[in-house]
Amino acid sequence: MNIVTAEEMYDVDHYTMKEIGLDGKVLMENAGRAVSEKVKQVIRKEDRITIVIGPGNNGGDGFVIARTLMEDGYRVQAVQLVPDKKIGGDASYHKQIFLNCGGDVFLLKENDEFDIILSQTDVLVDCILGIGVYGPLRSPIKEYVRKINEANVMIISVDIPSGLPSDEGLTDFESVQADYTFTIGAPKLSAFLQTTAIFYGKWETVSIGFPKKVLSQFSKRELWSEQLFKETMPKRNPFSYKGNHGRGLIVGGSLVMPGSITMTVQAALKAGAGLITAATVKENIPIITSNCPEAMSIPLSDVNGFLVNDTSISTSNYDAIAIGIGMGRKEGTTNLVRTIMQANCPLIIDADGLYHLKSSLSIVKKRQAPTIITPHAGEMAMLLDVSIKELLLSPFQYSLDFARENGFYVVLKGKFTIITSPDGRQIVNTTGNQGLAKGGSGDVLTGIILAMVLQHDDLLQSLCNACYVHGKAADLQIEEKNTYYDLMATDVISGIPNVYRTLF
Repeated sequence: MNIVTAEEMYDVDHYTMKEIGLDGKVLMENAGRAVSEKVKQVIRKEDRITIVIGPGNNGGDGFVIARTLMEDGYRVQAVQLVPDKKIGGDASYHKQIFLNCGGDVFLLKENDEFDIILSQTDVLVDCILGIGVYGPLRSPIKEYVRKINEANVMIISVDIPSGLPSDEGLTDFESVQADYTFTIGAPKLSAFLQTTAIFYGKWETVSIGFPKKVLSQFSKRELWSEQLFKETMPKRNPFSYKGNHGRGLIVGGSLVMPGSITMTVQAALKAGAGLITAATVKENIPIITSNCPEAMSIPLSDVNGFLVNDTSISTSNYDAIAIGIGMGRKEGTTNLVRTIMQANCPLIIDADGLYHLKSSLSIVKKRQAPTIITPHAGEMAMLLDVSIKELLLSPFQYSLDFARENGFYVVLKGKFTIITSPDGRQIVNTTGNQGLAKGGSGDVLTGIILAMVLQHDDLLQSLCNACYVHGKAADLQIEEKNTYYDLMATDVISGIPNVYRTLF
């Protein structure tokens, strides 16, 4: 499923009508009927339903919804917030059909009338404004939106909550706070932003006839799904052996943080890696061995428990390497990171490795093999020299620019993890929950990413599947065993087999 900006959605709409040949009136009919079916799933027959209609196509969808629900025996009233002269084109066509079918449209003229209408409403369907909103609302729509949010009604928005921007980077807005949003054709970018996602409530996309090839033509963003995971996760050959599933090296850990690399090692093996070696300070090796006897280990040089450069370590025997986990930010460690960066295989840089990366970008950009970084918002902001607030306003654009400029794969972790490839493709993973907001979760993800990189031929698919498994393991643990409060990173590792067992 593609994710679109407002401009991309307009392009899809225009192309579908002009080049594919689907008439706008048909698309509007499809949209209204599809949304009506979703509305019926969350309301009751006895509810008093008010369809609040504004200008443009969003209002036109409202007339179709009003007609469809009316014909199905629901108690519906259509309230038009704008003068007739602002109802044109396909919206005017569907208004007339609604009237011809016996419907009645109440034209709102006085602000006080809206208070009376809201007092007699159980469910309000928001068809006021669509995806073309930029900047603050104007009167009287602004006042109507405020009254809607203050009313004791269920609010269902069509396509997007009225007043909410579709795109990222915008802060000056006032929006309907929906309980449900049924978005049309494709989810909009703002559904995946920390600053705007909450206004959607629970959301779902309805299909109205836009061909998949058209959506893919205009958008390089995609939502990863269970179906895509099943389709792209490599199947095990009955005659395979450990070498077929990759040899991975994990470099990290310090005397004060032995648990981080231990969890990364465990997660990598549990997720399916064939052979994993941990390179760390010698004091950590007994801890890793006692928790994961399947792993191999290499002791590295250290000063006061923190890793320093060790030219004796060979990287040529590994298919992929992960570095940075729990290694600390000591100055002497930077040279070790730079040594590992010369490896001729995929390199995953996480945690403290990202701190050392910042001063080594010019070196890493020269690598011929793929480089993958896995920052959370704070780490990404550090790499970009921007504030976390700025980053969270435009995470797609910042990730895209950084990936293209440096030739990296970027896994920007968060409620909605954004995976960006150097060629500009962006994938959003939505598995996972607030129980993951705890130390060690990122270390586990790094291990799973390493395992997936070792097993996949397609690097972008490996990153998407790693994020999917990580989040899904947490979701299944919450469903069956843990709560958001007590979920530990080690519980997520224990949940990895449940993902494979459930989905295969």
